[in-house]
Amino acid sequence: MIRFVLNVLWLVFGGGLVLAIGYGIAALICFVLVVTIPFGVASLRLAGYSLWPFGRTVVPKPGAGVASGLANVLWVVLAGWWLALSHLVAGVALCVTIIGIPFGVANFKLVPAAFWPLGRDVVDAP
Repeated sequence: MIRFVLNVLWLVFGGGLVLAIGYGIAALICFVLVVTIPFGVASLRLAGYSLWPFGRTVVPKPGAGVASGLANVLWVVLAGWWLALSHLVAGVALCVTIIGIPFGVANFKLVPAAFWPLGRDVVDAP
């Protein structure tokens, strides 16, 4: 029940909707450039995670190899840096207030996923 309340508050006050729109824009750009469709899929996965982050976590996918690592380098150059920067800015802004600290920490938790989305999977937290 607490996770549900935190996720609803995250959507309204934590910037989850705005960040998910950023991931959605990145996904649309990646889908238009047909070669980058795997990046678009990863971006949509992270959009869902940024909408509902509490009670979920990002874990490495078993079997993700060198190709996903090389693709992540390309991702950082194309889209990852500005998505990670948006999480950092939102996290710092939310940590200014005491009530916003959990939402700021959630934003900081999303920074590594924004930098390195391929070869990772979003799962329910234990």
